[in-house]
Amino acid sequence: MSLQRKISVALFMHMMKYYVVGAMALILVAAGGYYFLKGDSAVPSTGEENQNASISVATSTYATTSYSIIYPSNYTADSSYANTTVSPTKPIAGVKFTIPLTVATGTNLSADSYISVEQLPRAKNCTADIYLAANVTATSEMINSVSYSFASSTEGAAGNRYEELVFARAGSDPCTAVRYVIHSTEFSNYPAGTVREFDRAALILEFDKIRDSLLLSR
Repeated sequence: MSLQRKISVALFMHMMKYYVVGAMALILVAAGGYYFLKGDSAVPSTGEENQNASISVATSTYATTSYSIIYPSNYTADSSYANTTVSPTKPIAGVKFTIPLTVATGTNLSADSYISVEQLPRAKNCTADIYLAANVTATSEMINSVSYSFASSTEGAAGNRYEELVFARAGSDPCTAVRYVIHSTEFSNYPAGTVREFDRAALILEFDKIRDSLLLSR
């Protein structure tokens, strides 16, 4: 091979090394730009962000000319409700919000448990005891800077337990009260492992949030 041809081949090989290095650099730059633009979406999800995300419950508002109240949308509102436990001939009108079936399913809590708002327009003294059939004494309570008259009663029959808690807004006109009705069955009557005992504290807390949203218009 002549000297000139050897020089030409050597020059060609030298140039090819630069082309290869340049091409690899372009590939790396392009790949880096792709992942930069993709950001976190280019990283496989571990699912932790879904576990840490807060879950908000949709709510609805029920309003009359004298009050409004906010309740979870998965509760069932019944504006034709009237409580007849105190006097069948003098029903106490109001609206009730029945718990979702899913709350009671698999537990000893009955699906007819509810929270209600009731009013007695002609009440001379707005106290909680006038909303209960049982002979109970009302007490005064201050909850979140709101004055309430509070009374409760519990009855049991044939393996059923009916618990009622009444919070009457002191001085309200018309007399307005919030009633909790918790109907459960005797947990010990079930075969072991067939149901779980319902979380009373969690249910009370849920009802408390609804009660605390009550806003009187006068």
